[in-house]
Amino acid sequence: MIYFVGAGSGAEDLITVRGQRLLQQADVIIYAGSLVNPELLKERKESCAIYNSAKMTLEEVIAVMVRAEKAGQMTVRLHTGDPCLYGAIREQMDILTEQGIAYESCPGVSSFCGAASALDLEYTLPEISQSVVITRMAGRTPVPERESIRAFAAHQATMVIFLSTGMLKQLSEELIAGGYEAETPAAIVYKATWPEEKKFICTVGTLEETAKREGITKTALILVGNVIGCQTYERSKLYDPTFATEFREASR
Repeated sequence: MIYFVGAGSGAEDLITVRGQRLLQQADVIIYAGSLVNPELLKERKESCAIYNSAKMTLEEVIAVMVRAEKAGQMTVRLHTGDPCLYGAIREQMDILTEQGIAYESCPGVSSFCGAASALDLEYTLPEISQSVVITRMAGRTPVPERESIRAFAAHQATMVIFLSTGMLKQLSEELIAGGYEAETPAAIVYKATWPEEKKFICTVGTLEETAKREGITKTALILVGNVIGCQTYERSKLYDPTFATEFREASR
């Protein structure tokens, strides 16, 4: 069996209990070495074989999985955050399906959740924003035109932007062209939940300036929207005494 496991956002104790148990049982671990906290590998048993996929191609990763399967071994494919986001897992799963190899997924805590916790942030404040757009700038990996930063910015929803720290000048330009004001609140969160975490509040117009000043060049999330630093918002109806639910009558 192959298990695709989300390693969590960085802190070694943010892996799920299920993910930790799978690491402890694995005969083979293939981990995303450029992003996964190596401290998680302390959970492995002594006989476990370790492979760093940062130095491997898809074909080499699959070859390790196939060898392990033929040997009757259990493999954990350890991805950063939750592997459903920018994890390149579908291409692995499709090949495993073609070869008749069974697999399962174990979710993890995404870095966009870790970034919110770093800033004590709620992405979905009533009357401010009720939607979160998770996206990225087009780079060597293209983005469909209908999903451009400019197109999403027109919605004025909260945005969480992955894999774009090296393109902050262009990102600001696209956000502004799409409808955000230059003064719209923004944040840069570097390595959310890691021991070396850093966080900086700025604006859409000062993203590049802030990153340059603080020496941030990679491994950071960009957050955009009026929920950042917001002090004026509507109270949630869920806990409003005048709002009835199936569990509680409304007060008069």
